[in-house]
Amino acid sequence: MQIFESIKLAFSSIRTSKLRSILTLLGIAVGLFSIIIVMTAISAIQQSVVDTFNSIGTNNFIVQKWPAIQMGPHNRDRRNRKNLLIKEGMKLREITTIPAAIGITVGRGGRTIKFKNEKTNPNVSVIGANFDFFIARDLKIAEGRSMSKSDDDVARAVTVIGSDIAETLFKRISPIGQIIKIEDVNAEVVGVFEKRGSIFGQSQDNFVGLPLSVFQRCFGTERSANFTVMVKDKEQIEEAKDEVIGALRKIRKVAPGDENDFEIITNEQLVEQFNDITKYFKIGAGVVAFIALLAAGIGIMNIMLVSVTERTREIGIRKAIGARKQNIMAQFVIEAVSLSWLGGLIGILLGVIGGNIVAVALGVNVVIPIDWILIGLTVTTFVGVVFGVYPALKAANLDPIEALRYE
Repeated sequence: MQIFESIKLAFSSIRTSKLRSILTLLGIAVGLFSIIIVMTAISAIQQSVVDTFNSIGTNNFIVQKWPAIQMGPHNRDRRNRKNLLIKEGMKLREITTIPAAIGITVGRGGRTIKFKNEKTNPNVSVIGANFDFFIARDLKIAEGRSMSKSDDDVARAVTVIGSDIAETLFKRISPIGQIIKIEDVNAEVVGVFEKRGSIFGQSQDNFVGLPLSVFQRCFGTERSANFTVMVKDKEQIEEAKDEVIGALRKIRKVAPGDENDFEIITNEQLVEQFNDITKYFKIGAGVVAFIALLAAGIGIMNIMLVSVTERTREIGIRKAIGARKQNIMAQFVIEAVSLSWLGGLIGILLGVIGGNIVAVALGVNVVIPIDWILIGLTVTTFVGVVFGVYPALKAANLDPIEALRYE
């Protein structure tokens, strides 16, 4: 009952000094808002990125020319790397024994795909892939069929298209069996991939797939290829990586002692690298929030000290009729915590909304960062208690006789 009475008195005091209370709440709200909006946006982006990276598969890793995230002083040394060649991928398939499949892909961007009088924007990616790629990546087909091994072996002019292409070119009819024009190649649509959505506003469905042999005939072989290596069991990943690295160094004639002129990438590495980048944003947001909360805490202490002075006679009356020190102290601490919580809840609410607006603008899924909300509430409670204790002690230690004399 005493706690509820203290809370009631706290909100009564807040209503009495509206402007002063609003300014104090604003400081807490800004502090929590600054960190929650950043953490909400980062959490949404992280979840979307993790989902995308996980599409590689837990039993897979990728071999490519460049690192997935290019940072640091070694980038200059990597500029002279030779392209990974399709024939090197073919040789890798022949001499390795641990991988269950090695998918070979090569792509070209900025293409226009046509069907009769319809055409796409000139931003479509064209991917050439062997049959193993579809096994390794486990790409789902929404309609029709996937490409087969024989399609690649005999260079059959067929294609499986992304859902964006299907929606753009085939508004009223099924795309299966239709002939589309990809550069100088007329290809029959045999399948449509399941929709995968977008990340950072970039669609993952705006592409067409061709058999690797057809792609080479249409676009040549000068672009660097990627190899997707799949193993039967996740426990074989490290062993397969060692075998692939050794075989590929031999194929590419990398001298002993020289570093690899290619990159091995797993989804765990991608997630770890991405988290390493985002941690600096989190640290920055934390510093800003700390400064804002420190200022807000000082504001709470100031308003509570003023409140103690204004209510000296009230405190004297309460002590005179039997209120003990801990009652007076609890009243003022609860008042400080109530101020802090009210400002914190406003900041958290606005931060979650703002962070998710950023997430939607970037084309990633909305999230509710429960962990950071709990951290925010804990911090606001801590601020309220720490900066409310001194005014509460001052109020609790007032001499009741002197307090009653105060005007």
